[in-house]
Amino acid sequence: MSNPSTFKTLERQRHAITPSKTTTQFPKLAKLTDPHILSFNDLFPSGSATGLLEKGVRDIGAVVVFDGQNDTPLSGRNKLELWVSNFAIGKPYLEGARGAITTLLYPSECRERGISYKSKMQIRINWRVNGGPIQSEICGLGSLPIMVRSLKCNLDGKSPSEMVAHHEDADDFGGYFVINGIERLIRLLIVPRRNHPTAIIRPSFQKRGPTYSKFGIIMRCVLPDQSAQTITMHYCTDGEVTLRFFHKKIEYMVPVVLVMRALCNTSDFEIFERIIMGVYTNTFLIDRVELLLRSFRRYAIYNSTQALAYIGSKFAVMLDSPEDQLEVDAGLEFLRRMILVHLTDAKSKFDLLIYMLQKLYSLVSGDTAPDNPDSLQFQETLLAGHMFSALIKEKLADWLLAIKTTINMDIKKQISKLDFSDKKYIQKLFSKTSGMSDIGKKIEYFLATGNLISSSNLDLQQVSGYTIIAEKLNFYRYISHFRSIHRGAFFAELKTTTVRKLLPESWGFLCPVHTPDGSPCGLLNHLSHTCEIFLDKIDVSHIPSIVAGLGAGQFVGFGPRYNSTLSNAASNTLAENVNKSNQAILRDRDAVVDPAAEFDSRENIVMTIQLDGKVIGWGRTSVVRNIAQTLRDWKIRGINNVPLKLEIGYVPPTKGGQYPGLFLFSSPARMIRPVKYLATGDTDFIGPFEQVYMDIACMKEDVVPGITTHQEFNPTDMLSVVANLTPFSDFNQSPRNMYQCQMGKQSMGTPSQSLHHRTDNKLYRLQTGQSPIVRPNLHNDYGLDGYPNGMNAVVCVISYTGYDMEDASIIAKSSHERGYGYGTVYKGEWVDLSDFHRQGDIVTHYFGFVAWNESEPNLSEKALARALQFIDLDGLPIIGVRLTRGDPMYAFVDDVTGKVTVKEYKGMEDAYVDQVRLIGDDSGKKPLQKIHIRLRIPRPPLIGDKFSSRHGQKGVISQKWPSIDMPFSESGIIPDVIINPHAFPSRMTIGMFIESLAGKAGALHGYAQDATPFKFNEDHAAGDFFGEELRQAGFNYHGNEPMYSGITGQEFKADIYIGVVYYQRLRHMVSDKYQVRTTGPVHNLTQQPVKGRKRAGGIRFGEMERDSLLAHGVSYLLKDRLMNCSDYSQCHVCSICGSILGPIQRRAGASGDNTKDRSDGPERFEPIGRTVECLTCNTNKGIEVIAIPYVFRYLCTELVAMNIRLRLDIQHQN
Repeated sequence: MSNPSTFKTLERQRHAITPSKTTTQFPKLAKLTDPHILSFNDLFPSGSATGLLEKGVRDIGAVVVFDGQNDTPLSGRNKLELWVSNFAIGKPYLEGARGAITTLLYPSECRERGISYKSKMQIRINWRVNGGPIQSEICGLGSLPIMVRSLKCNLDGKSPSEMVAHHEDADDFGGYFVINGIERLIRLLIVPRRNHPTAIIRPSFQKRGPTYSKFGIIMRCVLPDQSAQTITMHYCTDGEVTLRFFHKKIEYMVPVVLVMRALCNTSDFEIFERIIMGVYTNTFLIDRVELLLRSFRRYAIYNSTQALAYIGSKFAVMLDSPEDQLEVDAGLEFLRRMILVHLTDAKSKFDLLIYMLQKLYSLVSGDTAPDNPDSLQFQETLLAGHMFSALIKEKLADWLLAIKTTINMDIKKQISKLDFSDKKYIQKLFSKTSGMSDIGKKIEYFLATGNLISSSNLDLQQVSGYTIIAEKLNFYRYISHFRSIHRGAFFAELKTTTVRKLLPESWGFLCPVHTPDGSPCGLLNHLSHTCEIFLDKIDVSHIPSIVAGLGAGQFVGFGPRYNSTLSNAASNTLAENVNKSNQAILRDRDAVVDPAAEFDSRENIVMTIQLDGKVIGWGRTSVVRNIAQTLRDWKIRGINNVPLKLEIGYVPPTKGGQYPGLFLFSSPARMIRPVKYLATGDTDFIGPFEQVYMDIACMKEDVVPGITTHQEFNPTDMLSVVANLTPFSDFNQSPRNMYQCQMGKQSMGTPSQSLHHRTDNKLYRLQTGQSPIVRPNLHNDYGLDGYPNGMNAVVCVISYTGYDMEDASIIAKSSHERGYGYGTVYKGEWVDLSDFHRQGDIVTHYFGFVAWNESEPNLSEKALARALQFIDLDGLPIIGVRLTRGDPMYAFVDDVTGKVTVKEYKGMEDAYVDQVRLIGDDSGKKPLQKIHIRLRIPRPPLIGDKFSSRHGQKGVISQKWPSIDMPFSESGIIPDVIINPHAFPSRMTIGMFIESLAGKAGALHGYAQDATPFKFNEDHAAGDFFGEELRQAGFNYHGNEPMYSGITGQEFKADIYIGVVYYQRLRHMVSDKYQVRTTGPVHNLTQQPVKGRKRAGGIRFGEMERDSLLAHGVSYLLKDRLMNCSDYSQCHVCSICGSILGPIQRRAGASGDNTKDRSDGPERFEPIGRTVECLTCNTNKGIEVIAIPYVFRYLCTELVAMNIRLRLDIQHQN
């Protein structure tokens, strides 16, 4: 704190004028979007690594079709096999742009033209007939949207200077897609942790069947191509245990013993021994396992072949198996595609099912507690690239299935030309299914709407809300989108608040401050600024050998024995390393004391060791604990190639706690964060699973010798980027810090440095933004001085006038005239003349006044003269012209009729034409049909506009006070803002007091002040530190000053607290919200005014407004507000029966009452008139006219429909 920092103004200016030609100056800023970009890069091959798309293509397999009718033997039918391979995608380019300087397409051009940034993709489809030679053809799959700054983006690897040359911000970090000119991103979602069995107690499980209980084990298994298959193991009250899974949104159940028998050719006794693990004293477990095995005897299946054949016979149709496939092979395919899909060999699947059964029985008996699915310990992240991979894989499989369906339909129609050996027929199949093969269009729809259209739902719980617009309201809001992580749309609909709670397991990974208030509270969180999403490719193939060498066994000495894969040479080498490492551990730090070691019974528990959901060994408690400690020490020291970012989750045995074991995770999409390893001082990366069982000190004084193993690098590591930018947040009441995280994202700032090349529908810009005097260190690390978000204001805390009550503030009129808080709103409007003709038709409409075959415009002289005041002869608005409502904005002419159409400006506010952008096509040769007009609307601060400090102190401007009447200090300083002292006591925003002191001292000394939280404490107080700086500058130690009244010139009796505070102007402005209405549109059903400012609607008059009028003693105004000005109507009412629905108008004589007898026959009608008659009473007497709200008539009608009669008691006024 003692080293004053500079504002680096010259350095920032130099970087803006001549951006770097090598790398960005702000690597932390560029790293914010790594989870998005790196996951998207994983789709494509890199070096020797295979891309996710290619892995998915290989997993799809082949589709088999037979020609001929079903009653024909297979030997007499031809067999066609179809499969795909070699997925390829290029970089975005312009089609048909011959003669252009470059054919490469860049994101800025897509934004300005309102098109999507995408690239062509294709795949090779192969086929063969009857096992003959393979034939293939390249098929296009449409265009895939490309993530900006990914490997396939033309901006990949560009330096800041090159980014500026391509009309981007110098330090733009990408991570988003450009869809129809709009920046969109796939938001991070929380999903269950992959390949880890989670014990759940869920009452809804009992609805699965009459014997189902609330106990279950859920496991989300993820394939290498990132597609997932969730499997649930259910405990039934009749002793049976079933596996449940979904395929194509249909639920299936299968007995677990059947699956185990199919996986391994084992006996009931071996299964019994494997589950019991030698604990013969556990009678509960023994009884349940015996019951499980006895209940399976009714299937009469005794070996693996019988089990596979039985499964194949039941699931062949579900799997769409080939007609010539044996039932045993179909059973094997079922095990591969549905059961524990992350494992490839039967032994591993069998071992994991044994573990899941042990954990399930332990949960049922109450020996272990259920896992919390809302805890971050059992969660990971769904990333953009992984979502793409699973979606594209499914769409390719659907395409192959569509080809098979088309062939079967041709067979049913008995098409004579159906010949598999005819290449033209196969190519015709591809053209018939072209709608299914245009995968790019489906992906683009997904990104544009966020709606997932999927046959399987990709093992996810929601169908919408996957994508959001990357709004550039200001830079804080923009970067928050990339660090936000959502629990899921499904949980937003739940009435329970359990999922919203902030749990201790989230410490350091999710920010406890940065979550919105309101409906998304607790569901929409933000990653801590040091939290990373792990996406590196690390080699862990040697870890099982290392674990075995450290003492783990493949099995513990009873039941079935599997041969260890560890060689003697590897064992000897590892034994030496173990000895060395144990000596190092004892030398560098004390061993961790495990409370479970006090109990011999727990020391003898046999625990499993798993790596990414695969059982790689077993061991007693002491052995497993030693393995965990050794692996952690090795990974930090870099011994035996143990990866630094391997997560080592050791769960010790406890009574009634979590099920014990050692769980190693190396898979992607995990959250990790750096902490200091106290034994060596090196950096260790930990995950949320292992953090629960570690002792990590926050501050140095929190370290307990012999217990604490790690320490945080900084106390602020738990906060997100935006939460870290609140100065002195540790001095504030916690809700105020939450409010500032929201208000900081709602303030007018500098959204972009390339505003000239943006076509956003609406942009807010603060014209007079400043660099804050008081700022945390991260403000510089993220280069936020390039995107100022507010102004340094001299703030005086005084109750000076009556206009500063209720959080209102007064601003000096001179400050307002100098540009304090001056803002601008940019609005964009697209004009597309191609809407007047169909695609492919001749162009008939052109911008301008004169058709091609005419010499004069088809307009009157007066209309033309008025139009030319605002529009040039080319039909486009004049740059810089001021538009008011009703002024001509642009003009176009119909070439066929010669009719000139002049469109008027419809906005409510005056605006200036800031920019007119001409939009062409890829070739640039077609006539102009599309333009974009950007309007600039000045927004100086008005009374009622909202401002706030960075401490959640929000208020509106109540007056612009003349400077001659403002109070002034001895040095002649007039405050920019006056706020009321009552803003502080209840809010307890002491951080604002400290900022006022620090800002004043920084302004006087000319340097920036470090406002990083947790820098001060009781021994080193912030008030003393900044007070001393003020004293050195000749000012009061406490920040108070004598001030004089601007009206009388007399000194105030009390010193006034005055300092410099960074103020933000919020986007909530009176100009956008004021609403006035006399008459206007009404609702058809109720005849009451419609709502909505844009529709000229009314303001809601509710219960509180009614109470206010009653309290003011003007109750008669209620009649005016609620009826006369709302839905006043008159109607007839029958005073006899009290009905307003009974009276009805009739034509006089229509009922026959007015007919007369004549000699030549009855006279048919009297002179026509109208009368009102009550249908209920059948008389026209007692009919009165009353005034009622129209909605009351509607209420009566609704009640009659429910057989409820409403009667009015009518009395005449005296």
